[in-house]
Amino acid sequence: MTEAAGALRTEEDSVQALSLRLPYAGRAEAERAVKEKEKELESMKAALARSRLALQGCRTKRDEAEGRVKGLEKGLSGAEETDAEELKKEQAAASARKEALALERGVVAARLSVNHKAAAGLSAKSKELAEEEKLRRLLKPLAETANGTLNGKPRIMLETYVQMACFERILQRANVRFMVMSSGQYELKRRENEETLKGKIGLDLDVVDHYNGTVRGVKTLSGGESFMASLSLALGLSDEIQSVAGGVKLDTLFVDEGFGSLDGESLEQALKVLASLSEGRRLVGIISHVGELRERIEKQIVVTKNGASGSEAEIRS
Repeated sequence: MTEAAGALRTEEDSVQALSLRLPYAGRAEAERAVKEKEKELESMKAALARSRLALQGCRTKRDEAEGRVKGLEKGLSGAEETDAEELKKEQAAASARKEALALERGVVAARLSVNHKAAAGLSAKSKELAEEEKLRRLLKPLAETANGTLNGKPRIMLETYVQMACFERILQRANVRFMVMSSGQYELKRRENEETLKGKIGLDLDVVDHYNGTVRGVKTLSGGESFMASLSLALGLSDEIQSVAGGVKLDTLFVDEGFGSLDGESLEQALKVLASLSEGRRLVGIISHVGELRERIEKQIVVTKNGASGSEAEIRS
């Protein structure tokens, strides 16, 4: 018994000594430490797995880089060496070109801005011109009609067209005198039909010859006949003015020359017409060098040249 007790104390002392050497105070604390260590182990295993993956990726990139290096080395194996100074010169030249292009770009940008503004202005003007052209096309036929320039139509201006109506009335009055002066042979007529449509028309005159039934231009009249036609037109104009002017009277009429181109019969007819005018309290003055007229006119103003001293007028009645 004594030996057994001694052995038991010895074992207890050994257990107590061993307990003092343990890092944990008890089982529970030891189990907690084990669990923490297990977590650390799992974390380290995960980190190891990630490291292996990263290592594999690095090896792959290394292999790719080595492949590219080998390719570059192979490509450079036959290449000539490049002069660094030459490259610097080329770089400087490229920089200068870059600066020049930048300046040119600024100039082009400025011109482009101006061109854009000009294009906008042209567009606006184009619209205005289109409107004006539309109006011009609308007014052109009216303007051509008024100016007597319409293609395919008689070239009669609006002013001439209005004058034609008045001219017809003047011709009617003039023909009363012209028929008397020409003994019923001639009558003035406005030319209505032109051979072409190229020239302006409307107030041209023809003369009707009742002796042979022809119509011809007034330019075919002789000098005396032309004078009678002109005198008839002047008298017809005078009558028309008095007719339409309302109260305006032309009490005086002067006829300058032209009588010398008349034969005896025509002169007699012209004087009869002028005498009929004077009977209506109208003063008719005749300026002429024809001696026969001096015998037929009672009241005269005779102008005589006196050499270097001038002229002298004498009233005779």
